[in-house]
Amino acid sequence: MKAFLILEDGTVFEGTHIGAEKEIISEIVFNTSMAGYLEVLTDPSYAGQAVCMTYPLIGNYGVCMEDMESRQPWPDGFIVRELSRIPSNFRCDKTIQEFLTENGVPGIAGIDTRALTKILREKGTMNGMITTNENYDLQSILPRLKAYTTGKVVEKVTCESKYTVKGSQTLEENGPISGSAVYTGEKEKKPTLVRELNGKNKKVALLDLGTKKNIAQSLAQRGCDVTVYPALTSAEEILADRPDGIMLSNGPGDPKECESVIREIKKLYDSDVPIFAICLGHQLMALATGADTFKMKYGHRGGNHPVKDLKTGRVYITSQNHGYVVDMDRLDPKVATPAFVNVNDGTCEGLSYTGKNIFTVQYHPEACPGPQDSGYLFDRFIQMMEVEKNA
Repeated sequence: MKAFLILEDGTVFEGTHIGAEKEIISEIVFNTSMAGYLEVLTDPSYAGQAVCMTYPLIGNYGVCMEDMESRQPWPDGFIVRELSRIPSNFRCDKTIQEFLTENGVPGIAGIDTRALTKILREKGTMNGMITTNENYDLQSILPRLKAYTTGKVVEKVTCESKYTVKGSQTLEENGPISGSAVYTGEKEKKPTLVRELNGKNKKVALLDLGTKKNIAQSLAQRGCDVTVYPALTSAEEILADRPDGIMLSNGPGDPKECESVIREIKKLYDSDVPIFAICLGHQLMALATGADTFKMKYGHRGGNHPVKDLKTGRVYITSQNHGYVVDMDRLDPKVATPAFVNVNDGTCEGLSYTGKNIFTVQYHPEACPGPQDSGYLFDRFIQMMEVEKNA
C-alpha cells in the first residue's frame, strides 16, 4: 500500500505503508542512532513526535520485549528507508512490523530519509502528516500541519500511581536484573550470585516525567530503593517519604508547558535534599530557579553526541533526545553555572547549582543500548547522598 509523508513546507515523500493503518499529524524529528530502534520507540520522550531513523536498515534484529524502555511505544509515527521483514537474532520475539501494528503506530518506508533529514537540518524541525490517502488535498492539509502542537504530553506518559523498585546487587549470567519484574511483568530469574550490600539501601524518589526503565534500574543496581512518583505529585508528598535523594527524569514536550510541575520542583530545590535531574528534569529545574529554555532548530537525537566536562576538560560520547535547551546566557551564577557543554554546537548539557547538592544533565547517562561513558553520574549522585547523610 502506498503511503505519503507531507511536510508543512509542502514537501511530499511517497513510500510504502508500514505498521498500523491510520493517518497521523505529528512533529517530525530524526534520530541518528545505528542501533537501539526499540529503545527509541519505547522512549516516552518521543510522545507527540514521529521519528525518522537515519540509519538505512531498521528492524534487522527484530524486537526483544525485554529491551523495552517503557510499557509501550510512544511516537505517533515511524519513518525508515528500509524495514527488515526477516529479522535474525536469537533474542527476537517478533518483527518490528508486528510490533508497530499491534501497538497502533503507523509509519512509512521506502522514502529518502537522507533527503528528509537534510530538509529538517536546513529548515528546522517541522510538522508533517503520514497518510495512505492517495487523493489528499495539500491545500487543506497544510493549515492543519501548521496548527499542530505536541501539547502537555507529560501527563500522557507518566505512571498512574507510585510504585517501588527495590534495590539489589543480585546478578545473573546476563548481568544485573534489579527492578526488571516491575517493568516487564516477568518473573525474576533465579540469581546465580548475590553480593552483600554495605549498610541500608538509599531511598531515592524518582519523579516520572516520562522516565525510561533504565533510570530506576541503574539506581537499583547500585543498591538504591527507588520510589517512582507520577509527574503531578506534590513536593510535600515526596518529601514526606523522607528520601535520601530525588531524581527528575527525562520526558517529552516543551518544558514551559509544565507549569504545575515547575512549581513543585522549586519546592524540592528549596528542601536541600540532593537532586540529580536528566533531560526534561534538567530543563524544569532550570525554569524553576529563574533560568530560561528555548527550542532548538532540529535538536539532538542519537547515540554519538560529544559532551565536554568544563571542570576536567574530558569529553564523553553520549546518547541524547531533546529539542529544547537551557539558555546559558540567562543563567544567574549565584544560582547555577554550566558544567557540561555540547562539543558540536556549544549548547548547555549540564548545570551545577551553587551552594546546593544539585546537578543536572541534558543527556542520558542511563543510555540503552549505550554509550555508557557517563554512567558514573549515578555513582556521583549516590556519593552525594552519602555525604549529605553523614553531614
